Order: sequence, then C-alpha cells, then structure tokens
Amino acid sequence: MRPLSGITVLDFSRVLAGPMATQVLAELGADVIKVERPGAGDESRGMQPVLPSGESAYYFAFNRGKRSVALDLKSEGGRRLARDLAATVDVVVENFLPGGMDRLGLGYRTLSAANPGLVYVSCTGFGQNGPYANRKGYDTVFQALSGLMSLTGHPDAPPAKAGIPVADMTSGLWIAIAALTGLVGRGTSGRGTHVDLSMMDVQVSLLALAAARLFALDEDPARTGTEHPGRVPSAALRCADGRWLHISCSDQHWLPLCEALGASELAEDPALRSNAGRLAQRDRVMSALAAAFATRPQAELAAALRAAGVPTGEVNTVREILADENTVARGMVGSFEHPAAGSFPALRTPLRMSDVDSFEAAPLGTPPRLGADTEAVLRDRLGLGQNEIDALRQEGAIG
Repeated sequence: MRPLSGITVLDFSRVLAGPMATQVLAELGADVIKVERPGAGDESRGMQPVLPSGESAYYFAFNRGKRSVALDLKSEGGRRLARDLAATVDVVVENFLPGGMDRLGLGYRTLSAANPGLVYVSCTGFGQNGPYANRKGYDTVFQALSGLMSLTGHPDAPPAKAGIPVADMTSGLWIAIAALTGLVGRGTSGRGTHVDLSMMDVQVSLLALAAARLFALDEDPARTGTEHPGRVPSAALRCADGRWLHISCSDQHWLPLCEALGASELAEDPALRSNAGRLAQRDRVMSALAAAFATRPQAELAAALRAAGVPTGEVNTVREILADENTVARGMVGSFEHPAAGSFPALRTPLRMSDVDSFEAAPLGTPPRLGADTEAVLRDRLGLGQNEIDALRQEGAIG
C-alpha cells in the first residue's frame, strides 16, 4: 500500500508542470486519470526526442503510472462525462488559461457543487487575477521575467537559462504540495478547496536568498557563475586533465584545503582565516586556487580533498551521474515495459519511507497509450455499459 492509495486524481493538465505533479501523486499511490484529446492527446506526445516506436521520451518522463481517457471536451457529451467523473474523484488538476475550465462548464464552482470535498488545483502562468493573468508563457519566459535568468551564468557572459526546465519542474512540485495540502485540510474540515497557483509566483518565491541580499544591502544580485556570492571559496575550478571540480568551504575547511593543495602562502595569512577576510580578497584567493587546481587531475585532487574533509563534487555529466555508484545503490534508475517501446529506463521517486514497500524495488508505472483506459474508466467509475460506450464513441464524445 502506498500513502495515497484510495485517492483518485482527474488530470486535465498537459505538457510538463501538471503532468509532473500528477506523476508524483501516482507514484505515491493515487489513481491518476489523465484526460486527453482524442486523436492527439497531450501535446508532449509529439515532442522530441521521439523513439523509433513513435513514442515521445518527453511524454514518458512525466506520465508514468496513469490511466488515459480520451474525451472530446469540445462536445457536450465529452464535457458531461468529465463532470460525471469529477463527481467521483478527490483531486482535479488543470492548467488552462484563467476562465478556460469555466467556459467548458468544468470550473471549481460547478464541480464542487456536486463534489463538496473536491480539491481543485489550477496552475497558470500568472495566476487567476492580476495584470498578467491572460499572458501566455513557457518555462524560459518565466525564468527571464522572474529574475532567475539574470542570476544564471558568468558575469562576463549573457544571461543564461538553467540547464533543466526549472520553472516548470518547481511549479510541478508545488502543484503536488497544493494537492496534498488540500487533502489534509479536507480531512480536518470535510471541505475541499480551490488552489490558485501561479508559475510566476513560484519562481519569485525561489528568490528568497537573492531578495534577502537586496533587502539587506540595497544591491541587485548579479551573475556569479559557479561562485557563491557570500562564500569564498565556493566554485568550480578546472583541473589538469580539463575536468572540473567544485568545492564549497566554510572556515573550518580552509586550512585543510590549503594543506591538501600545498598552498602554504594562503594558509599562513591570518587575514584569510575568516570568510569575511576571504571575501575581501576574493580575486587573490580564487586566482591562487585556480593555479593549484590546474596542476593536478580531477580524480587525484577530489580524493585528496575528500580525505581532508573538504566538501567536494566532480562536475558530472548526466551520463556519469546516472551510472554513479551512489545513484545505483540508491536505486534511482529503474525501467518500465511499454507495449510499443519495450523496456525503457526512467528515474524513480527520491522518497524513501520506512513504512512503505521499497520504492526503489517496485516496478515503475507505464505511460499510458492514448485513450487506452477510456472504456475501463467509464465502466468502473460511471457504471456505463458497452452499448452506452459505443454510442458515445459514435457521437465523438470519446476516442
């Protein structure tokens, strides 16, 4: 049994943030019913890279363990089925523009009238109100607008996006948090709730440390590459073999670092014993460390620094970290069997819970084929017979 066993989620979301959130809920045991357009499905089904089987690896990444129901929400029959299903579930997740679900007759007020305990999570770019409410955006647009892009990259280079779709993925985590919070609140009050979640608000919330610096110093934070604005040394440095090694040192690590590097000049300078002193001489310190790193290969230097107790991390590629012994030992990479693509690798949930069967050993859920579960869901949840299902398909309400 998983923690969310017995919870049902009706998922109207597409592409990334919403699907990521509902995949988290599915991995925690919820029955996630994904509503998709007949014939086309979630837009991410066609996103690159596409496997030889025609399936999208992008879709595979965020839709495991769900059931797919193909409903035409442009038809009255499809909308009626969606309303009927919503009356039987615990959570609805949607990422339409503000007012979109209301125009379909699937807004919170309508659905909660028939299901007062419904937890309804709306994730939009800019929220349900405010001057930007009807704007459209993608992950990188939110990274730019929120200030995140101004902080990413090196000082002498243009602003850069994060290496992953961080706006989408952090919003996905907050959608999952919102759903879980609503369920806990319902357990106390007996009532559901409507959560208005803005991807822009999520990104602004991530600026907590940058904002604290601005509030304290009246200084707009700038790009610092891999260096930490308030700690020296904390940066990635190039080793003799061209590989990069990142260190991040507090005061207790300073002398062990100097000893491991043979940097006696730095060790003997009392002005550098405190982080404040090193901050004041950042250029001198970093130049000396860069020269020392350049004389030794990454593996040798990493071993020496770890032996000295210095926090150290190789700058790995994705291939390297997925094959890393700790990643393997933690069971983070699994696989699922897909009817068209065959066996396909995927990342597991990072949760490890003492009273739950091992997540790292359990089979991963399979991403659903488009509409594969339409008939089963309509039979099981709405009690429809085959003749009724055939009639709905004939009128185009389902795919």
